[in-house]
Amino acid sequence: MAAAALEWLAAACLLLAVQVACEYGMVHVVSETGGPKGKDYCILYNPQWAHLPHDLSKASLLQLRDWTTSMLCSPSDLPAKGFSNQIPLVARGNCTFYDKVRLAQGSGAHGLLIVSKETLVPPGGNKTQYEEIGIPVALLSHKDMLDIFKSFGRAVRAALYAPHEPMLDYNMVIIFIMAVGTVALGGYWAGSRDVKKRYMKHKRDDEPEKQEDEAVDVTPVMTCVFVVMCCSMLVLLYYFYDHLVYVIIGIFCLASSTGLYSCLSPLVQRLPFGKCRICDNSLPYFHKCPQVRMLLLALFCVAVSVVWGVFRNEDQWAWILQDALGIAFCLYMLKTIRLPTFKACTLLLLVLFIYDVFFVFITPFLTKSGNSIMVEVATGPADSATHEKLPMVLKVPRLNASPLALCDRPFSLLGFGDILVPGLLVAYCHRFDIQVQSSRVYFVACTIAYGIGLLVTFMALALMQRGQPALLYLVPCTLITSGTLALWRRELGMFWTGSGFAVNTSLL
Repeated sequence: MAAAALEWLAAACLLLAVQVACEYGMVHVVSETGGPKGKDYCILYNPQWAHLPHDLSKASLLQLRDWTTSMLCSPSDLPAKGFSNQIPLVARGNCTFYDKVRLAQGSGAHGLLIVSKETLVPPGGNKTQYEEIGIPVALLSHKDMLDIFKSFGRAVRAALYAPHEPMLDYNMVIIFIMAVGTVALGGYWAGSRDVKKRYMKHKRDDEPEKQEDEAVDVTPVMTCVFVVMCCSMLVLLYYFYDHLVYVIIGIFCLASSTGLYSCLSPLVQRLPFGKCRICDNSLPYFHKCPQVRMLLLALFCVAVSVVWGVFRNEDQWAWILQDALGIAFCLYMLKTIRLPTFKACTLLLLVLFIYDVFFVFITPFLTKSGNSIMVEVATGPADSATHEKLPMVLKVPRLNASPLALCDRPFSLLGFGDILVPGLLVAYCHRFDIQVQSSRVYFVACTIAYGIGLLVTFMALALMQRGQPALLYLVPCTLITSGTLALWRRELGMFWTGSGFAVNTSLL
């Protein structure tokens, strides 16, 4: 046991060491002829060779020389006049990083960029080699090299630097507002709708489009089946990502358009026009004399979903559509899926808590690459041929200029599950508030607890600088807060079983 524990510890330390030795930086490129404005490109470097300045103003702007026809593995590969005061670009392969940088330094180079057509890896070496080398060495992607010469021509200058990464990006504020707002609105809507449907029998139901979909009560068997399906789908995506990602995109388009229709239909029904009906039709789902305004709404929702599907990789604006569709989808799911008791809430949240922790923290020790299955699938595998990303997340572009935004993850992400799972508990709390006429004390407390849990998640992300299982912090915050409040109010028995229905319509 002790030997096994030491092996796990050594593996963890090795992972940490790799992270420390690998850092993202930038190469700032400008034209020597005064052409277009300068541009930053991503580089991956190892600070153990030589450190890069954190400020661009302190970095030397040197001539960038294209020497990619050579591997730079022997003295015969050097130019006759060397690389004096230059940063050469050389091709990757045939020899070690140390061999290349040693020759470049000996010929007067002030830095070395190794161009790679493969996935970028940190240029490694040993302690003796690190002490011998005094110039920075970094990897640049072949695609970026082609863009440099296409945009700036062959006469270019470059500066290598590595600005500090901010602890947290400002986009976290936007994600926080969207997540907490969705949970609060979805929980309020779901709770009010459920109680209204049970007790307001006098509600008019003569208009088909005003009838709401039936809520689905989650049973323990459904919880187990759901978790097994989640685990299976996640593993299948990990191994067959390029094939299944388009299936997930298609499901998202269909589900999000349905969610958007569900969210907007109560507003459209308040409009004073478009009430005429089309009775003689063979349209699916609209065979009961739909109103013109509802047909137009359906077409609008489908159009929004199709526009996102076509332009989903437009990073400048497609994320806005994805977030809007995602929020609509989450609100629809919170309205449709219902946890009937606190017991069911506890079971679902605890099982998904274990699921989240396992696939983020444990799976790196089980995969050959040492990467978390959850993080790998959520951000898209680095070796994916399609370069597609799963849409089941809220995403906001990084607002701070940093190498991480340029190189690795230009967006901050929050999965729908981190909204839906605690949101179901918030919805239950609102229903129980109305049952016991408690002026929404459970609903408000659980919503605040969700916000606090999300803030703790962001703090953990900033401190650990790695993907976090948000449910690790959200589940304890929301469950403990709700249970403690019920215990303090001496309502734990009713809260656990969901019994004791009493309606106060003034709270609806």
